[in-house]
Amino acid sequence: MRGHLRLLLAAAFCAAGCDGAGLAETPGPVTVVVPVPDGFEPLPVPPQNPLRADRVALGDRLFFDPILSRDRTVSCGSCHLPELSFSDGRQKSVGVGGAVGLRNAPSLLNVAYRKTLFWDGGALFLESQALVPLEDPHEMDLAPQDALARLREHPEYPTLFAEAFDGDGPNVQTLTYALAAFQRTLVSAPTDFDRYRAGDASALEDDERAGLALFETHCQSCHAGPQLTTDGFKNNGASVTDDDPGRARITFSDEDRGTFRVPSLRAVARTAPYFHDGRFADLEAVVDHYDRGGDGTPGQSARVLPLRLSPDDRAALVAFLHTLYDRPAHVEAAP
Repeated sequence: MRGHLRLLLAAAFCAAGCDGAGLAETPGPVTVVVPVPDGFEPLPVPPQNPLRADRVALGDRLFFDPILSRDRTVSCGSCHLPELSFSDGRQKSVGVGGAVGLRNAPSLLNVAYRKTLFWDGGALFLESQALVPLEDPHEMDLAPQDALARLREHPEYPTLFAEAFDGDGPNVQTLTYALAAFQRTLVSAPTDFDRYRAGDASALEDDERAGLALFETHCQSCHAGPQLTTDGFKNNGASVTDDDPGRARITFSDEDRGTFRVPSLRAVARTAPYFHDGRFADLEAVVDHYDRGGDGTPGQSARVLPLRLSPDDRAALVAFLHTLYDRPAHVEAAP
């Protein structure tokens, strides 16, 4: 992802800023175009933070730079690895000094489309989300003013910020806007499932089609539409603890105990382990959880019923879930 992104952004800057003789001109901002699969809505981009190539490039660099953590060992990319569809493969994420977080790191694929962010819905916008892991003692553990001081003293970042934000240097807004711009480019590429939906009957094997039928019967009430999520909050029957009772970032009613955001299943085969606490190592264990009707957690959502599938049915459902794997689409610059 990063290699494709950097090559295309470099080409975009050159196309916008060089004439035929290679002499620099004075270009206007270059807009990034992010391809999205058929059926996706247009990429949501707030007008106050347009998807400029210079902002995306700056956000890309910041996302993978440990300068934003207290001991300079952890970056956003430490918990959101491109090769794992921007999850981290750990049961619970590890921050500065080996601190273990409370929850599993969700994939950031298609994060621009999410109605709320974090497992508990504690942020509504990408522009505000970044401050939470920055300050969290289990994650990057760095006060925003200290992060900004480092960026202002850096030999390159002040110039990069000024170029991307029309003269403004590092501040809370420009930092969060740059990180948000990069994250909006993390969009799924088409999958075998998408090709099948588009009419290519050969895109799925027999067992995968059988799994799709089971998915539509048992799973689609929560994992609906092209994004494969309703973006709602459900108690999926997974037991909770006093340390993490569900939706704890904001005060909710007792009915919200044990509820977590329904994740998208895009690229789900690459984002193990599963659930808010990473309790299940593979998709087989997830299917078994729903097959037995969850753990009987108080407040369990009504749709978490015993499925009572045969072994062949469970295998077919897992086979279908593997067809949802993709990779982040690369981006192109608009002329």
